[in-house]
Amino acid sequence: MIELIRGNPRYRRYLSAELRTSLWNLVELYLAMLRDRGEEEARRQFARFRGIAVDPEDEWLFEAMALKMRRPKLSYADAVGYTAARRLGARFLTGDEAFRRLPDVEFCR
Repeated sequence: MIELIRGNPRYRRYLSAELRTSLWNLVELYLAMLRDRGEEEARRQFARFRGIAVDPEDEWLFEAMALKMRRPKLSYADAVGYTAARRLGARFLTGDEAFRRLPDVEFCR
């Protein structure tokens, strides 16, 4: 979502896809927007994507933290987002190299 907002042309094709995100990734987006563009824009972007955010189940969180233990370079939010995507039968869209060799990843850089 951050790359979509920043206008990265490599992510433009995903605008027509059915997007989902975890609530944790949405919080990560809020923090990035707060840092880069201020509170008003951070709140606007949070509200823009709130409707597609899923609140992960406890088991998803446990699975995500086990993944984080195996791959310490992953952020907590991305570990949860990746796990949520897999549990929902979706691909995880990322440009983070730490995900390159994991299954069900749509890598975009």
